[in-house]
Amino acid sequence: MDFTKQLQKADEALRRRNPDFAIELYRQLLDIAPDLGEARAGLRQALKAREALKGGGSKLFRALTGAGPLVAAKGLAKAGRHDAAIKQYEAYLDSSPFDEEANLLLGMSLESAGHVNSARAVYEFVAVIAPRNADGLKRAGAMTARLGDPAKALEYYERALQADPRDQDCIKARKDLAAELALRGASARQVEHSRELIKDKGEARALERSQRLQLSEEELREELAQLEARHADEPSPTTTRRLSEVHEKLGDADEALIWAERALSQDKDSFELACRVGDLRTKLMKKAVARAGKEGDESLAGQLERELHEFEVRDWTRRVELRPADATLRLQLGRRLVRSGDIDPAMPELQRAAGDPRCARDAHALLGECFQKKGYLDLARKEYEKALGPLGTVLDERAKEILYTLGAIAEEAGDAAQARMHYSRVFEADVGYKDVAAKMERLR
Repeated sequence: MDFTKQLQKADEALRRRNPDFAIELYRQLLDIAPDLGEARAGLRQALKAREALKGGGSKLFRALTGAGPLVAAKGLAKAGRHDAAIKQYEAYLDSSPFDEEANLLLGMSLESAGHVNSARAVYEFVAVIAPRNADGLKRAGAMTARLGDPAKALEYYERALQADPRDQDCIKARKDLAAELALRGASARQVEHSRELIKDKGEARALERSQRLQLSEEELREELAQLEARHADEPSPTTTRRLSEVHEKLGDADEALIWAERALSQDKDSFELACRVGDLRTKLMKKAVARAGKEGDESLAGQLERELHEFEVRDWTRRVELRPADATLRLQLGRRLVRSGDIDPAMPELQRAAGDPRCARDAHALLGECFQKKGYLDLARKEYEKALGPLGTVLDERAKEILYTLGAIAEEAGDAAQARMHYSRVFEADVGYKDVAAKMERLR
């Protein structure tokens, strides 16, 4: 579907200093096409323009009104429901468009949901509002490279390295992109025109089509036939990977996985392909678990869920092996090890992840859970307190969960006063949280 006219209408509203109408139009487009990058970028600019017109307003009021959607978004993202999380993040950013962390989390959910063009738009916005945010710049670089613009991606990685010169992932990405651009330049000098790099006009049209944001089923099937013919003549990781992507867009996750695994066998050290294979297999295994549960076969559902957890541990171990310096990967591996009951191997992964500010809160909370399960309640309490950090006026779900757990630990240790102190913070924020009202009554 071509959204050119609708985008032009929204852009015109923004130029005429009518950001509210522009916001409405961009949101309508994103409801239809969540990965429409131009609309996602336009929405960011419209929210920015509206904020400038109204002069900011009370930060406290915005924090209070936006707390609900933000908490809901984080919970949905944690549960893997990224499309639902995206809507909640956008609801929160409606009143706090310059929230650096929330924009990053929105980009990550978009990326996890496969909306890479929208993810790029959000990360690029973060790069504008937070020009020293190394994580935002790195993610903008990764998405830009993935979407076929290595020169622009290199710029983002250069800026990320200025913010964090020791980031090994950025150093490697910069080296790879510089080499790719050098090769492209050498090849381009050998021909009179860039179009001569493509073998024929049909292939040129196919490339242009593959780079468009939205393709019809007919166009996808036409591209699929061309890719299969090209693969038969000359197999390559690029063609094989694209075959996987097209099958996924056509809704055939099984076939997408087969082609992704073939691509990975051709390029065994590819981090992105390893992640693609892992994500697709996880998606299929989750569907199998849900199907067994829907059919009422709880025994099979339980067995499939155990197999899913075992696979996720192997998958994220592989990702850590490919990028050992990435603390976010170690956090995800640690989380899956805890979920599988593998507490001892989880703890060193979480301890390493805790050294990265981006992961510290979740890592300390999971470490607290590990120590608690092993019976080291004093160590568990210390980790939970690190995860809790300074408490603001609004408690998110994680803070309530940690305070409740600290209360339970204090109760188990026989310290009723300490337990009541922790429970009271939860009670003040949410009287309906679990059985905290009953605990307050019992400890009164």
